[in-house]
Amino acid sequence: MSMIRFTSPFEFPFRAFEESFSRMLQENQASNSASKPWSPAVDIRETANELIVKADLPGVSENDVDLRIEDGTLILKGERKFENQSNDEKGGYHRIERSYGSFARYFSLPDTVDPEKVTAEYKNGVLTVTLGKKEIAKPKQIKVAIQ
Repeated sequence: MSMIRFTSPFEFPFRAFEESFSRMLQENQASNSASKPWSPAVDIRETANELIVKADLPGVSENDVDLRIEDGTLILKGERKFENQSNDEKGGYHRIERSYGSFARYFSLPDTVDPEKVTAEYKNGVLTVTLGKKEIAKPKQIKVAIQ
């Protein structure tokens, strides 16, 4: 039997617990990451004439994006598909951390948005949706005459 020397009577049990707990969390996170639902990050900003919605959709094909307006709600749906390895590639995955699968985001639109003035552009994995405002909603400068 070998003898183990400790610098502190509390160091070994707590360190072993910490390492075991950390390893358990890492394994749990790795096993769930591929099956976790994901949701693209979105920025929304407003100008005098429009609302601009930008959504990060890396790895999502333009054909896998569904964008629509229904009952005053902007609906963004899509899917990021898992990249299957071809039979020619040797080896397999050691770790999968990116999330795959379907996503859906819903945004309530103010009454000032004109559904007929909506455009969308998809470039470099970023979807930009521009929602024009109705004419009556735009700010109007009124000049005051001094008498």
